[in-house]
Amino acid sequence: MKKLVMAALGGTLAGIVATTQLVGPLVAQEEAETSSVYEQLDLFGDIFERIRAQYVEEVSPSDLIRAAIDGMLSSLDPHSGYLSPEDADAMQVQTKGEFGGLGIEVTQEEGFVKVVAPMDGTPAAEAGIEAGDYITHVDGESVLGLTLDKAVDLMRGPVGSEIEITVVREGETEPFDVKLTRDTIKLNAVRAHRDEDIVVLRITTFNDQTMTDLESNLKEQVEEAGGMDKVKGFVIDLRNNPGGLLTQAISVSDAFLDEGEIVSTRGREADDGERFNATPGDLTEGKPIVVLINGGSASASEIVAGALQDHDRAVVVGTKSFGKGSVQTVIPLRGAGAMRLTTARYYTPSGRSIQALGVAPDIIVEQPRPKPRSEEEEAEEDISARIRSEADLRGRLMNDSLSEDELRQIEEEREQAEAAAHRRIQDYQLAYAIDILKGLSAFEPRQ
Repeated sequence: MKKLVMAALGGTLAGIVATTQLVGPLVAQEEAETSSVYEQLDLFGDIFERIRAQYVEEVSPSDLIRAAIDGMLSSLDPHSGYLSPEDADAMQVQTKGEFGGLGIEVTQEEGFVKVVAPMDGTPAAEAGIEAGDYITHVDGESVLGLTLDKAVDLMRGPVGSEIEITVVREGETEPFDVKLTRDTIKLNAVRAHRDEDIVVLRITTFNDQTMTDLESNLKEQVEEAGGMDKVKGFVIDLRNNPGGLLTQAISVSDAFLDEGEIVSTRGREADDGERFNATPGDLTEGKPIVVLINGGSASASEIVAGALQDHDRAVVVGTKSFGKGSVQTVIPLRGAGAMRLTTARYYTPSGRSIQALGVAPDIIVEQPRPKPRSEEEEAEEDISARIRSEADLRGRLMNDSLSEDELRQIEEEREQAEAAAHRRIQDYQLAYAIDILKGLSAFEPRQ
C-alpha cells in the first residue's frame, strides 16, 4: 500500500515538474511580449511629445492622434478605417438611402482611389465614370499617399458645387479630366420593368430599403403582366452594385431560395463563424432566373450571385465581379466616432471564398463600348434601311394561306424582333440575359 501511495505521489510530482517546465517558458514569453508592447507604446508617446514640442509648426494633439489611428487601421486592409463623428453619421444616412456626394463607391489600390461602381442616376454615372477607373487627382491635387477617408473627403462638398477629377482608364492612353457637380444622392434600391414577359429587377444597392423595395416591385410587375403564369422568367441585374448590408444580401438571396445555405462567415476564432440558411418560399415560384454581374458588383452583390449560382438557381451572366469577400463591423468609439474593422471573411454555399477572386459568371458576356460611326457606315445603314421586300411592293399578291390571326401574330413577332435588335444596341448584356430566358421558355411544354 505504501508503495502504491509513493508511486501515486511520484506520478503527481512528475506531473507538477512537467507542468512547471511547460508553463514556465510560456509565462516568460507572454511577459516578454507584454513588455515589448509597453516599450512600443512608450516609443509612441516619446514621438508624439517630440512632434508636439519641436515640429516646425504647431499641430493639434487630436489631429496627431487621429492620424495615428488612421495609419494603424489603414495598414490592415483597404476596408478598415476610423470614422469621425461626422463620417459615422454620414454612413448611417447612406444606409438609409440618401446622402450627398458624387455617387461612386470607391476603394484604394496601390495608393490610388479605384472606382468600385458608379451608382445609377448620380452625377458620376451621368458623367460616364466606370467601374475600374482610377482617380489620381481631385481638383488638381494628387490623392497618392492619402488614406481612403482623406481622399473621399476631398471629393465631398456642398451640393451644387463643382469638382474636377482626373481619371486613368484601362484602354485609354492618357489620363483625362471629368467635371462633375455634387448633388444629393437619393438611391432607389430597386427599380423594375418588364420586357414583354420577362421581369427585370435592377438592384442598385443593399440598404435598409432593399428587401422591401424588391418585394413591392416584383409584385407590381407580376400583377401588370397578368399573374405569375404570364411571366417566363426574371433578370436580377446586380451590375455596378457596390454592396451594402449583409443582412439585406441574405434576405434577397432567401427570396429566391427554398432551402440550403446562403452564406457563411468565418472570423479569427472558430467560434466567430456564422451560417445563414434559406427559409421556405420563393417569390418567383421557381421561374427561371438570370443574374447579371460585372466588375462593379461587389460584396453583398457577390453574396447573392454566389448563393444563387451554387444552388443552380440562376444562370450568372456578364463579367467577373469585384472580389470583396470580407465583412466589416462598425464599432462605436468614445467621442461619437466609430471604427470600421474587418472581422470576418464570407464564403458561398459551396465553401468558396471570392476574396480577390470574384464570382466567375457561367456565361461571359462583355458589354461593348459604343464606337463612333463613320459617314460610310451611316450611309450603309441608311441603304439597308431602304431595302424593300416583296411585302412593300404595290399590287403584290396576298398570302392566302394565312388567317388574319396568323398574319397578326407574324406582325407581332416582327415587332418583337425589331425591339430585340434595338435592345442589343442599348444594353447588350441585358439583351443577352433576356434571350437566355426566352430560349429556356421555348423548351417548356405548351399548355
